[in-house]
Amino acid sequence: MRSHKVYNDYRQLLADPRVEVVDVAVPPDVQLQVIRDIVEHRDHVRGVLAQKPLGVNYAEAAEIVRLCESAGIVLVVNQNMRYDQSIRACRRLIERGDLGEPVLATIDMRAVPHWMPWQQRQGWVTLRIMSIHHLDTFRFWFGDPTRVFASVRPDPRTAQKFAHEDGICLYILEYDSGLRATSCDDVWTGPALEGAAKDIGIRWRVEGTEGLAEGTIGWPDYPQRTPSTLRYTTTHGGGQWIEPRWSEVWFPDAFAGPMAELLCALETGDTPDLNGRDNLRTMALVEACYQSVREHRAVSPSEITD
Repeated sequence: MRSHKVYNDYRQLLADPRVEVVDVAVPPDVQLQVIRDIVEHRDHVRGVLAQKPLGVNYAEAAEIVRLCESAGIVLVVNQNMRYDQSIRACRRLIERGDLGEPVLATIDMRAVPHWMPWQQRQGWVTLRIMSIHHLDTFRFWFGDPTRVFASVRPDPRTAQKFAHEDGICLYILEYDSGLRATSCDDVWTGPALEGAAKDIGIRWRVEGTEGLAEGTIGWPDYPQRTPSTLRYTTTHGGGQWIEPRWSEVWFPDAFAGPMAELLCALETGDTPDLNGRDNLRTMALVEACYQSVREHRAVSPSEITD
């Protein structure tokens, strides 16, 4: 029979020699200190699942990765959109070559997120909270872009609560292959909460030289269980749409993926896909978006990592 224990302070939990894996679910501006406390218990803590964003900026994220690597602790970052069922299925289509060479990819988000209270003290809203999912998805599908150009404006609704710079966000990722990937992260969606009719949803689309895949993300309906969708067609498929369906949903079913990666890595010794070193490239892409906004130019993620 399993036993459960409640601690008055997380540091008491960390001191318990029975604790081998820690799931860190705290705001990003305190995550670094929690990780510093965790690595002091490297004698029994073997793995950490950390939330995204990994830090309030790239430098903090890099320090978290360094701390875990130095302590010999396996770090996985909870970029759970990679485990959304439609996003993962599209990755498989790209890997198999069903779509040919990718030409254009788009994500169109018209949704009103539930902003967390701690974001007010950060002064930022969308890029590190929602856009980070989409930027990581583009990396998951296509790898690292050469440069990104971003443009943002405040969200009128959120601006009534607190000042921020990155409410509505648009950005274009450029790849040397010629591929362009772009997202419109519209957290305003018109006066949908102020009395107007709603048109809320997240749609994505990948066009290739030999096929087209498109889908929806079911998250805006949460807590209603609405699975994401996918349909695709190829030049060698007889002009038909193929439309697989499933009952699992992004929230909360996909959240099993990152933790499963961590536990499997601890068992096998393999490097998890969502490892901290990989996540630094997503963080660099997010920071490149901020720099692009400030300087009104396309920015290479290498400018952040260098």
